[in-house]
Amino acid sequence: MATDVAGNLKRVVQSLPPNVKLVAVSKFHPNEELMAAYEQGQRIFGESHEQELSRKAAELPKDIAWHFIGHLQSNKVKYIAPYINMIEAVDSLKLLREINKQAERCGRVIDVLLELHVAQEASKFGFTLDACRELLAGGEWRELTHVRICGLMTMASNVDDEQQIRTEMTTAWRFFDEMKSLHFAHDDAFKERSWGMSHDYPIALQCGSTMVRVGTNIFGERQY
Repeated sequence: MATDVAGNLKRVVQSLPPNVKLVAVSKFHPNEELMAAYEQGQRIFGESHEQELSRKAAELPKDIAWHFIGHLQSNKVKYIAPYINMIEAVDSLKLLREINKQAERCGRVIDVLLELHVAQEASKFGFTLDACRELLAGGEWRELTHVRICGLMTMASNVDDEQQIRTEMTTAWRFFDEMKSLHFAHDDAFKERSWGMSHDYPIALQCGSTMVRVGTNIFGERQY
């Protein structure tokens, strides 16, 4: 039975406050399903595999804002730098430098989010809070003029314990406020708090999220 992408998308959009952006996580889903969402007005799509993303970006409408949402290897940056709208999961200074280098080569400024590791799960990527403090205090990022740090991203633990999820997201929210006041008080671009996915975005909306990444609730289970 075909997934009702249009109907699913409408339900998700209606559940979001007007100030929260929706990233439709479209990885492993075919172009037809992306177009069903596009025709309903969705413009931000999230992908996490460079080759799949490059193919879709070439084939689909040019006003789509592509977000790279997975773990990004430095050697893949050059392939997506010409067109990527935002890289959501910057987890090292090395990666930040490479994005800056490739963006400069393309004559672009690329928006990024710094990924925090606040979950209990060791498999998650991202900066610890102290490592992120150290990165921003170090100041080298201010010299990287072809990247723009627009906020923070995190993934809560994939558990049924709502209180744990809430605690992790609230930790990220408080940390955002701390970094905003210390380093970005006069930078309007530093505003995004990207947390919340299909299973936990209603909690994220109560924990300061400005951007949610929803895939399954729109497109159904992934087609590997």
